[in-house]
Amino acid sequence: MSDLTYTLVSDGSSDASLMPILDWLLKVNGIGCAIQGEWADLRRLRAPPAGLSARIRKAVELFPCELLFIHRDAERVPYDLRQDEVQQAVTTVVFERMPPPACVCVIPVRMQEAWLLFDENAIRRAAGNPSGKVPLQLPALHGCEDLPDPKRLLHYLLEEASGSTIAGWTW
Repeated sequence: MSDLTYTLVSDGSSDASLMPILDWLLKVNGIGCAIQGEWADLRRLRAPPAGLSARIRKAVELFPCELLFIHRDAERVPYDLRQDEVQQAVTTVVFERMPPPACVCVIPVRMQEAWLLFDENAIRRAAGNPSGKVPLQLPALHGCEDLPDPKRLLHYLLEEASGSTIAGWTW
């Protein structure tokens, strides 16, 4: 295999931030070839597909791949039910190309932003200020998925890490 192609199907645009995590997971789990990932941004289509099965079908049609990551937040639904929902959606799809891609469920129990709160250097790089010295108060790793609003905390930490202000506004 000269490279591995994957596509990420997700609910919203902020979910594209999972791609570096997926790349890292693939490498850590033994994928030694080049990895080519695509986020299936279906929002700009003239008629965006409705429903998970339709989104999966359109994503594979527009972004052919060997591996399909399907992201769904657990929200208030138990993990097992969300996993069953994804697996059922996959079984209803008639794939145009054969063989169909292998499918992997990506189901954070809390908001995915909780997964991004443990690496201070990554937060500083994402904020565009990798050498910043402003102290960041990251939560304890074991408590990240218990935070009530990890997205809000991540946005705050990015603002702090940026060290930038314009006319008194931190951004």
